[in-house]
Amino acid sequence: MTTVTTRTVAYPADGLTMVGHLALPAGTDRRPAVLVGPEGMGLSDVERRRADALAASGYVALAFDVHGGRYLSDPQEMLARCTPLLADPDRMRDIGRAALDVLRAEPRADSDRVAALGYGTGGAIALELGRAGVDLRAIGTVNALTTGRPGEAARIRCPVWAGVGSQDPIMSAEQRAAFAAEMQDAGVDWRLVVYGGALHAFHHPPVDHDAVPGVGHHPLHARRAWRDVLDLLTECLPVTGPCP
Repeated sequence: MTTVTTRTVAYPADGLTMVGHLALPAGTDRRPAVLVGPEGMGLSDVERRRADALAASGYVALAFDVHGGRYLSDPQEMLARCTPLLADPDRMRDIGRAALDVLRAEPRADSDRVAALGYGTGGAIALELGRAGVDLRAIGTVNALTTGRPGEAARIRCPVWAGVGSQDPIMSAEQRAAFAAEMQDAGVDWRLVVYGGALHAFHHPPVDHDAVPGVGHHPLHARRAWRDVLDLLTECLPVTGPCP
């Protein structure tokens, strides 16, 4: 089994001290790197495990923070923070860039070969990094079909993959259409996968606290979406050589 090393990393962003989770593959060589952004509740063991799984596959992975080390289990508190954040592309970009700087500063990370993966709020941040013109090899999002400021999608320099549930009331059919039109008009290499019957945050295991309406786990589509994410990385950011 591949040995994965993890550590907590603290860094400033959005006026807070963020607490991320860095996962490193076995060996000492430089590897392609992946940012992993969390749902609106904040960084949890779900994203930490995904970073660990990516490290086991040979990537340097950083699951980044959005709430200064807090997990917002109260839906109203989460919405009170995330709603203005999602309406402010510059704030999202600053949060994403701060995490990206941490990842690129890791000696094991190949700073020229980085992808951004995100769920919900974390996916919106990944998209804003692309709209800001950040040099990424791929962007992958799940239930994060946000649209940006007019014309800025043309700055995206990599393929974009997006996954969403067909029954997601937060990412509506109209929002899906707007996202597709934005990507197409900008000439982006984009893909949108609609998972039939799935709700918002279908990839996320059930939580033991209240959630916003329209959220629900779909185990089968969660596995499919993860495979789709791995396929995106294999295509756009292959690991060169087996893990030692």
